[in-house]
Amino acid sequence: MSVESRGGRAQGGRGPARRAPERSPGAPARPTRDTAVTELTRLLGPAVAEAGLDLEEVDVRPAGRRRLVKIVVDGDDGVGLDDVARVSEIASRLLDESDVMGTSPYVLEVTSPGVDRPLTEPRHWRRAVGRLVVAPLAEGGQVEGRVVAADDEAVEIDVVQKRRGKGAGPKPGSKPGSKGGAKGGGASAGPKGAETVRRRFGLDELGRGRVQVEFKPLDHKAEEKRSPAEPD
Repeated sequence: MSVESRGGRAQGGRGPARRAPERSPGAPARPTRDTAVTELTRLLGPAVAEAGLDLEEVDVRPAGRRRLVKIVVDGDDGVGLDDVARVSEIASRLLDESDVMGTSPYVLEVTSPGVDRPLTEPRHWRRAVGRLVVAPLAEGGQVEGRVVAADDEAVEIDVVQKRRGKGAGPKPGSKPGSKGGAKGGGASAGPKGAETVRRRFGLDELGRGRVQVEFKPLDHKAEEKRSPAEPD
């Protein structure tokens, strides 16, 4: 959702831009990007938090003769259109009442994070429960699996790994007689020749995680068995 600055109050739409409201004499006509981002974060953070959401990112970029002010928000229950509209209204009012954007026209865009948003904070991992992720490990290498739980200190991930043959020694890092791997829970059956092991990683052990896009394969057998009268 985008809101464009017009002479006095930001309003919805994408018509020709006009100059932002008259600012105080000391306000710069076009503040630098870094200055604008810092001031916008300070200005909008408390208001977004009061609305029950987290301010994930603020960005300011040139957009022709205007500037695009992009605000990314998120919440534990996701972000709906009503949330976007509410934050847009709040942000528009605060920007119109401040000197943050100087006198240059701007377009305000409020959105939710995409799947490419890096997982860096405890709340990011918590909101990724149930999703397939990949993350580099501080000790080297990477881990890929499905997030099953997360808190302020650690993340539990179901990792699929090759099944060890009978008579093989204990897994590296496991205690004698234990069924799981290092910092892990019990193993369960997975794809043929593989097993799923639940591992717990401290947040300081994980780098910037990424959610993996999953495509559900078409089940041709199910399609053949389904009656034509059944709904899709």
